[in-house]
Amino acid sequence: MTGKLVGPWNSASRGPVAPETTVDELVSNLATRSVQVVDVREPEEWVSGYIQGSVLMPMGEVQQRHRELDPALPVVTVCHSGVRSLFSAEELIAAGFADVRSLSGGMVAWVEAGQPVEGYHPTE
Repeated sequence: MTGKLVGPWNSASRGPVAPETTVDELVSNLATRSVQVVDVREPEEWVSGYIQGSVLMPMGEVQQRHRELDPALPVVTVCHSGVRSLFSAEELIAAGFADVRSLSGGMVAWVEAGQPVEGYHPTE
């Protein structure tokens, strides 16, 4: 087979799993240094709410678009529940990014922790 399969459907191990970070760790880092938050969900998920300052880069585009990110800055990948973000973090590590983590639990954990969500306006 040619080409590189990405995602949870690829049962072949591609090496070590990317490191994860917690919501609390991400909040602390965002308050003290520059961190690139890369949301790897699809646009229709993004509009339901996202972390302020994050960049939308769907999982299927990470390999082609990683040059839009600064490899000298830390990166945290985010998805709905933390699975796609792990695979996307691995893609960035493979592309030469040294400080990459996946948000454990994704946006579900972020919202459950009571953190602010941009672009989400529930009906009252």
